[in-house]
Amino acid sequence: MSPSTDRNVRQLRLMEVLEPSGGGSGRHFIDLCRGMQARGHIVHAVYSPVRAEARFVDELASLGLAGMHAVAMARRPGFSDFGTWWALRTVMRRTGPFDIIHGHSSKAGALLRIRLPGRHVPRVYTPHAFRTMDPGLGIVGRKVYGSIEKLLARSFTDRLICVSADEYAHARALGMARERLAIVVNGVDTPPSDSGAAIRAALGIPQSALLFGFVGRLSHQKAPERLVAAFELLADRVPHAHLLMIGTGEMQSAVHRQIEASDHASRIHLTARFTGPQAMAAIDALVVPSRYEAMSYAMLEAAAAGKPLVLSDVGGASTVLKDGENGLLVENADDPAHFAGAMLRLCDPDRLARHAAAARARSLDYSLERMISETEAIYRGLVA
Repeated sequence: MSPSTDRNVRQLRLMEVLEPSGGGSGRHFIDLCRGMQARGHIVHAVYSPVRAEARFVDELASLGLAGMHAVAMARRPGFSDFGTWWALRTVMRRTGPFDIIHGHSSKAGALLRIRLPGRHVPRVYTPHAFRTMDPGLGIVGRKVYGSIEKLLARSFTDRLICVSADEYAHARALGMARERLAIVVNGVDTPPSDSGAAIRAALGIPQSALLFGFVGRLSHQKAPERLVAAFELLADRVPHAHLLMIGTGEMQSAVHRQIEASDHASRIHLTARFTGPQAMAAIDALVVPSRYEAMSYAMLEAAAAGKPLVLSDVGGASTVLKDGENGLLVENADDPAHFAGAMLRLCDPDRLARHAAAARARSLDYSLERMISETEAIYRGLVA
């Protein structure tokens, strides 16, 4: 029951803050703001224009929230963080008071949780993958980032929301107390199923092609270069295979050069013209070669669309994938032969059909409404 339909349910004033706007964290942020507003709450959204994608800003503006505020946040720690911290405090003072302040991603989460003495407003933090989940971070990096996350969780956090059981286990391994943690698995609306043919036609992909898909930021975390290299190994053996990659990011130029240098560049399609949900109807299987994740939205969208999955062994994979049933789990390594081998197995029509049937049978397990309800329950518990 929403606050708008029951006067006995208290309306909450919420401040939601995000630094990166792309990928799953941006999708989660918009879905959460929309969902909380639909339930009658007053929502103010703060985003950083430094890395903001135009599509994200336009969609956020279209929600008609009580407030939408741009505060520049640098991705990496630095002296500019002092000015950013003060700017966020200014937004809080000018537009508050708030019942809940919720930071998304490491930078926004850290800046919002560090606070001066005064009236206590519950602070909620969703990491969207701890930095320490990156296997390439190194021992020193893990100790430094892990110590910071543990300190902030113990002294400045009312609730830390993990988006998968894997991320929760990682938080516990860092030494975070059980009572500070909660698990709310991300949720999605069922992607549209009628856009596949039009997307293939727009990109010049044959309707008969076997189309592998990638959706995500072009970043070190998502490891798009692994997938291009794997497709290069696969392409000679499967002439009708194509690869659709949807995303932008700091590795965009490098990935574009890698594709241009490929002997099969005409069969690799890199674009930002379509969203992940739109693309799901066009692909035959989703490939996620990430180095680390908490709970990838691309995984969820493909699972909700009933698409087979080829996933590296990262956080969240166990939530959507039963290895050998609705897809294949791949060793988390830079050797492209691992992914090429798994993709080649899916090229067998009978195997692909079996995995697709199993994926469709699980497709209703990833509700957006459930995610909104569980997050709202956390907010109300903290306010109470």
